[in-house]
Amino acid sequence: MWTRHAAVTVPRESLEHVCSVHQALGDLAECKLVSFPIGIYKVLRNVSDQIHLITLANNELKSLTSKFMTTFSQLRELHLEGNFLHRLPTEVGSLQHLKVIDLSRNQFQDFPEQLTTLPSLETINLEENEIVADVPVEKLATMPALRSVNLRSNPLNAEFSVDTTSLLVCGAEDRTRAACMPGERATA
Repeated sequence: MWTRHAAVTVPRESLEHVCSVHQALGDLAECKLVSFPIGIYKVLRNVSDQIHLITLANNELKSLTSKFMTTFSQLRELHLEGNFLHRLPTEVGSLQHLKVIDLSRNQFQDFPEQLTTLPSLETINLEENEIVADVPVEKLATMPALRSVNLRSNPLNAEFSVDTTSLLVCGAEDRTRAACMPGERATA
């Protein structure tokens, strides 16, 4: 069965588990997706450079492909919270215009260092993951646009955040200059 959407013909079976064919293609949240639907690559091949926001929140994604990253290289925001992701493909480096990435409530055990190469990235949300490895604070501090890194509720420490404007690494309760030393973790 074929369905028309925005003058593009899309086979309904290629959009398995997608909430609605008439839903905005950028918002595929809460659709029980286990992978990014291949049919959407075909539908969007001529307009992928015009897509600046994709929401794949609260699905069942375990990984993203390199094709996803290179196809949507003009993204400004990528919302992947509430999935089962544990790593990002190396090609995330092709998202040179990305400003916001939400990876909260996933299964990352290591901080995805590829994010430190993105010059436009302003916000990284990794809250409620399983990050136990060191956070590359020095690399984060050199990112020109970075304003916010959320690492709350990770087993690194009770609560942890990075204030890149002053290069302070502090616990959530102690965010004053007096409570934290540059490059040191405050105890909660």
